[in-house]
Amino acid sequence: MTPLLDVQNISKAFGAHVLFKNISFSIGEGQHVGLIAKNGTGKSTLLSLLSGKDSCDSGSIIFRRDIRVGFLEQSPVFDPDESVLDACFNHHGEADKVLKAKQILTQLRITDLNQPMRELSGGQQKRIALANVLITEPDLLILDEPTNHLDLDMIEWLEGYLSRGNKTLLMVTHDRYFLDRLCSSICEIERGVLTRYKGNYSAFVRQREENNARREKEYEQQQKQIAQLEDYVAKNLVRASTTKMAQSRRKQLEKMERIERPAHEAKSAKIRFTYAVEPPIDVLKVKGVDISVGEGNARKTLVDEVSFDVRRGEKIGIIGDNGIGKSTLLRIIQEKLPHKGIVRWNSNVKISYFEQESTNLNRELTVMEELHSRYPSLSELEVRSLLAQVRLVGENVFKETGVISGGERAKLCFAIMMQEHGNVLILDEPTNHLDLSTKEAIEEALEEYTGTIIFVSHDRYLLSKIADRLIELTDGGYRCHNFGFEKYLDVLREEQSEQKRAADEEKRQRAAEAAKEKSEKNYRSKQQRSADAARKNEMRRLEKEIDELQAKIDALTEEIGREEVYSDYELMNAKCAEIDELK
Repeated sequence: MTPLLDVQNISKAFGAHVLFKNISFSIGEGQHVGLIAKNGTGKSTLLSLLSGKDSCDSGSIIFRRDIRVGFLEQSPVFDPDESVLDACFNHHGEADKVLKAKQILTQLRITDLNQPMRELSGGQQKRIALANVLITEPDLLILDEPTNHLDLDMIEWLEGYLSRGNKTLLMVTHDRYFLDRLCSSICEIERGVLTRYKGNYSAFVRQREENNARREKEYEQQQKQIAQLEDYVAKNLVRASTTKMAQSRRKQLEKMERIERPAHEAKSAKIRFTYAVEPPIDVLKVKGVDISVGEGNARKTLVDEVSFDVRRGEKIGIIGDNGIGKSTLLRIIQEKLPHKGIVRWNSNVKISYFEQESTNLNRELTVMEELHSRYPSLSELEVRSLLAQVRLVGENVFKETGVISGGERAKLCFAIMMQEHGNVLILDEPTNHLDLSTKEAIEEALEEYTGTIIFVSHDRYLLSKIADRLIELTDGGYRCHNFGFEKYLDVLREEQSEQKRAADEEKRQRAAEAAKEKSEKNYRSKQQRSADAARKNEMRRLEKEIDELQAKIDALTEEIGREEVYSDYELMNAKCAEIDELK
């Protein structure tokens, strides 16, 4: 069968910088393909080529004829004056998409469909762009960071939605849990070369390690062979008796296809958190704390009476919806915000804090200056060495912290934390903005760290690997779970299943009671026959009324498909309300 997308030998360079050269891949119907690469190595450029916003230097990109392609940009742009419903509905011009748009937007917690786009945050606009793409039901979905700005339950919903049916997906995401749950193959771009691996992200990691080990062995064997040949040529080329053999080996060297040093040899971040002072067994006591935002009369309590204890060596993940107060709680327990209740740290505790938006950095200082201003005793060589450990190298160290990327600012904060030697790490979304290799380095550092960790994250892979306890903030309350994230998901699904079973059982009992009542009344008296006749007459009347109402619904449905109706928000809403009432 002809693939939906066939990429053949495409290349792209910016001046002397080659992003990729002669890469090829295809996507067949129903396949779920993940595209991964380090930041700045060509993922976004490749998606730009696929979307037609840019052109490749050579090669071809072929879509199967008549297929519909849905493309979710990482940073979508909307008309600021159009409404939410406009953005999701008028772009498609089909009245039957309205209900689906409302359902998807509800799942993504967008409820005011008449709100103008200019009033929405970037995260909300990204969710609307996602809904926009999903309601078109394209043959091929190309998604750039689809889980950005989504809460855990939204991501779970999106995974379920994308896994249903025979959808075809190409996605770029740093969400490894998402790649694990959805992908049937992974394409990795490394050093300008695209390699495809069968299976999900976990399978890709195993295969890549095996490939790297094999390529390293082949590289070392060839280097050994080259050294032997070069040594023989050097010793025997000038000897009359062995000149021909030496010349033959030299030709062999010239014709040899050299194996490039394996890509995994490129340095990755080496992050390690240490501390000198051992904290006490009981590290922190939180009792009756309220999580509130705003000031004065506008102050709003999000969660009340939060209590928990933290002991030495525990790794506690704080989870919950966006805006529920997770970051606020981290600031409260550091006494950075006013609050009710008790926050009591024990002695010999030294906190090292990773703040989500890196506002603790001086945006006017360069990377080098920022680090040196905090630790003036370090030499320039020591500062450069420390930055190199987190892979901040080259010209980036001389750039102001205000102009480097979010990922680079995060790496600078990790370098600072490595020097702080805190025995308690408080981390607010530490893996945001990071590429996969740096995420893996952070996870390894946190796994090896023997101190106490309290962290907020939506990164399910990080939560699964690091957290041994969870504190879940909910609307108006909280729950403490004395187990890790995988068990939490199992418990959550069991609770949802139990709720469904209870609802089904209640429905079954109502039906049984109705049947019993019907049976008890099912006698053939004169009065019953009279009632039966009246009931049949009522049924005929109702059937006639239903037919009349259905005719009105059909007429209204035809009306809302007209441009003069669906382009008028108030008229459209009125028509939809009338349909709902008739139904």
